[in-house]
Amino acid sequence: MRLPSEAELAAAVRATPLTTALLRATAPAPGTDSGSGSGSDVGEAGAAGDEELLDEALRQRVAQVLREGEDRQVLSTWTEVCRDVVLRDEQVFLCLVRLFMRRERLSGPPGVLGTLGLVRRVAQDPPPAAPRGRGRRGGSGPADPEPAELSALSPLGSWAARGLISEASGQDIPVMGSFASRDAAALLQGLRSYPEPERLEELTGWLAGRDRGEAAEEVGAALATASPLGRAVGVELLATDFGDEGRRVLDRLIDTPRLGAVIAARLGRDERPSTPEEIAWALVDMAATLLEFGGETDEVIASIAMGMDAEEQAGTLTLFALGDHPWTAQVLRVFIDHHPDRRVAAAARKALRRLHGLASIRG
Repeated sequence: MRLPSEAELAAAVRATPLTTALLRATAPAPGTDSGSGSGSDVGEAGAAGDEELLDEALRQRVAQVLREGEDRQVLSTWTEVCRDVVLRDEQVFLCLVRLFMRRERLSGPPGVLGTLGLVRRVAQDPPPAAPRGRGRRGGSGPADPEPAELSALSPLGSWAARGLISEASGQDIPVMGSFASRDAAALLQGLRSYPEPERLEELTGWLAGRDRGEAAEEVGAALATASPLGRAVGVELLATDFGDEGRRVLDRLIDTPRLGAVIAARLGRDERPSTPEEIAWALVDMAATLLEFGGETDEVIASIAMGMDAEEQAGTLTLFALGDHPWTAQVLRVFIDHHPDRRVAAAARKALRRLHGLASIRG
């Protein structure tokens, strides 16, 4: 996702109704030293009592930061404010989640989300035009209903929602440009969720200031330990976006056990011979990529079947226990639970039992 700069976000905080109310309520009495101002000129006037969302101690501390703090301090403090106010009410938090995850619009008064500056009013879609000749004549008839007030997440709201949802779920939601200083393993992990155009933009930022050849080597070294989807992204980047440096890395890695089989399968390098164990590992890896991406079960099954009949598919699945891929059990369960042919589902169950047996022997 994209977010404004720290300066823009901090300016948005200073313009919220809650900020206005806090600065007004905590302003020094007339004739005393007012510091950096009472905040009466900040944004839209806050409603009376907005400042009471916070307890007295937090209110005074937040107001001081809003008056005197640097942008980063303001944002850190606003994170605390949002956490305190939004997480206090489960319905408010769930509303924020829906606005963020589903891009929904909030109908009716914005309430506390508006007080925090997390939503902004948006124009209502115009109603469909009435068929000619069937509208009201001369103003007669019932008046049109007033359009409902609609709000959507503001940029500040997207920023706050990302932070709160990441904390609640334990899952990092990547922000464009946030991987520039991270290593290649973190880059591949993050790029899994990027659409292709944004992926290239993030890669360009990551490459800035790095030697292209060394960067390609770093990405290549991260392939072995990446998740299946991260590995697929890495192979594609090296093959298409790193030029000759990336292709040289792939040429060297193609002889690596298991990983080389995945590279060969993804790039159509038929000249690279693979053992049955490697073929099984590569097939599981490619199916796991679809699972990780959120693909449908029929897509996962089709990625293994590749035009084979049921008997051939069953024979292929018997190899999976040999591959020792960490996603093997999950892929086999897709076949057990969703394959329409009983023979294939039975072969998957047998392969899963064998996988568990071999795992106990391997320790």
